[in-house]
Amino acid sequence: MKLSPAERLNLMRFVCSFAWTDLKVAAAERDLVMRIAGRLGLDDGEVAEVKAWLQVPPNVEDVDPTAIPLAHRQLFLQVAELVAKADGRVVPAEKDSLRLFRDLLKA
Repeated sequence: MKLSPAERLNLMRFVCSFAWTDLKVAAAERDLVMRIAGRLGLDDGEVAEVKAWLQVPPNVEDVDPTAIPLAHRQLFLQVAELVAKADGRVVPAEKDSLRLFRDLLKA
């Protein structure tokens, strides 16, 4: 699936927000996020934004699941699930966030 630069950055914003679900970003999550950024071909400025989101979570107002285009929702969910599982455990807060994300994407 081809994503525009804005869509790629939006995906990464969601990815980073899921990495923060349990209030800390594990090394495995950080590594996965950076691998995803590399696979998406983000430019240096975009990578800097992603690194900033790994230090401080993205603003909640900028993470609206209902604004994700229908064609991209499955991709966003798959990547969010990968990030939630990256550190080898899915804590209750991550399970709840994924369940809520799935429900909002169906809307």
